[in-house]
Amino acid sequence: MKRGEKVPDLRLMDQDGENFDFKSLVGEKSFVVYFYPKDFTPGCTKEACSFRDRYEDFKDLGAEVIGISGDSFRSHAKFAKRYDLPYIFLSDPDKKAREAFGVKPNLLGLLPGRETFVFDKNGKLLHRFNNMNANKHMPEALKILKKNQN
Repeated sequence: MKRGEKVPDLRLMDQDGENFDFKSLVGEKSFVVYFYPKDFTPGCTKEACSFRDRYEDFKDLGAEVIGISGDSFRSHAKFAKRYDLPYIFLSDPDKKAREAFGVKPNLLGLLPGRETFVFDKNGKLLHRFNNMNANKHMPEALKILKKNQN
């Protein structure tokens, strides 16, 4: 995905076992989509909790947060419950979302990539950030949303 492109038209299962369609957010609110390798791993837990700890700041900016990995919706439900994660988690077992967003694997293809996308209220990509350091994604996303406030 390149800056200015629209969010892919995808439907994935959320942590409650319900279908979630990205288009449901378009026209409603800006949103951050972050891809991460796996539930319950140290880096991914740290990243998820950093979004949790600043979730009110995202909401104050009119934005939703969405985490995506290849884990099952049941794993996401346990992950969200254990760490009190208040936002949306989507299951991407067949990697169709990773493919649609263009998220590449890291470490010689051994790990699913860690990448964050920030979309405006109209579903247009404002910023794309790729870094295996889990600590950098939430502040980067928050900075971009603040910078693009109308």
